[in-house]
Amino acid sequence: MSDQLPTEADIDLIQRIIPHRYPFLLVDKVGDIVPNETAVGIKNVTFNEPHFQGHFPGAPIMPGVTIIEALAQTAAVMVGVSMDMADKEMLVYFMNIDKAKFRRKVVPGDVLELHVKALRGGSKIWKFEGVAKVGDEIAAQCEFSAMMDLPKE
Repeated sequence: MSDQLPTEADIDLIQRIIPHRYPFLLVDKVGDIVPNETAVGIKNVTFNEPHFQGHFPGAPIMPGVTIIEALAQTAAVMVGVSMDMADKEMLVYFMNIDKAKFRRKVVPGDVLELHVKALRGGSKIWKFEGVAKVGDEIAAQCEFSAMMDLPKE
């Protein structure tokens, strides 16, 4: 078996790293993983997601907080890959969100690219920069910090 860390995470590996499940698993795959540094998540936005029922009837728009959550899930997968946390029941908690800006509506049919970059990391506390894009357009951006609740060994 190779000691090399994966550079991609399919839905199976994502679910082995983070505990989120439908309807709150907001990342379909993560690629371009550079351990401890960067990753790009993909979220295929579909009309049948539960938040579109009320946000907004007749004009479905993905809520900004779910876009930020998708960025955070992408970051958690990158950290999980970096720290070899598959199947180890790591939990991740937001600590803060700063400089959040929303630039474009995200609607069913969009493919949301979730670009995350670690600004500070280590083991437990991480800080990230996130940019969510649809094509070449920025939909949202922010900085956020999270605490990794690592399993007891």
